Amino acid sequence: MGAPTRGTTNPNRLRRVDRWLARDPAVGRLLRRTVDPLVVDLGYGASPVTTVELARWLTRVRSGVRVLGLELDPERVARARPAADPPRLDFRRGGFELAGTRPVLVRAFNVLRQYDEAEVAGAWALMLAGMPADGMLVEGTCDEIGRLSTWVTVTAAGPVSLTLSVRLAELDRPSTVAERLPKILIHRNIPGERIHELLSTMDSCWAAAAPQRSFGARARWTETVQRLAARGWPLLGRPGAGELTVPWAAVAPR
Repeated sequence: MGAPTRGTTNPNRLRRVDRWLARDPAVGRLLRRTVDPLVVDLGYGASPVTTVELARWLTRVRSGVRVLGLELDPERVARARPAADPPRLDFRRGGFELAGTRPVLVRAFNVLRQYDEAEVAGAWALMLAGMPADGMLVEGTCDEIGRLSTWVTVTAAGPVSLTLSVRLAELDRPSTVAERLPKILIHRNIPGERIHELLSTMDSCWAAAAPQRSFGARARWTETVQRLAARGWPLLGRPGAGELTVPWAAVAPR
């Protein structure tokens, strides 16, 4: 179920979300407590390379994890078959119904970008319906070579958080990531919406942290994040270089 994706794929395009998945405590607990954890990479595109990379990252967390790449286009599935290594890594035709499988974790990147905003909640619900009660969906968007990336973590109880991840070496200002917001938020970057408030505040803090440039982009980012927290924005976990996560309630559409 679903519409075919455009299919642009590049090696390491999803490295930012892969790193986050490999070190996120909630993901780690989920994979380790599940007897036979299955992870689905939904809509991997014209090449299976990002699915292969996901499997490599997650085996660092749980050696027995299985990863299944799903695509609607049977030709893409056929091209991916040579990269399969059952049962650890496999490819199959499927969409939002998850091909009848029961994964504990689903990564769906650059899939819902082509849908209408009104269709997002239904797609989330359809995927979560095929997962265990404690399953986790990570749905997001990134640019063609993975410099800008954002994702929403969703559970059966609803959206949990939003993560922004950018390459600092080429960052002009934090709000540049707005062009790669998830579909549920990309049209909400307007005055009066919470995501606009967050990005505007980040730009302000980034500008105020300009004196830290002499110590490098990471130092400036660290100062930006500290200023953001001082202005009352809630941050989850430990922000990384060019990365931060906020509760969904802080950016949910009004």
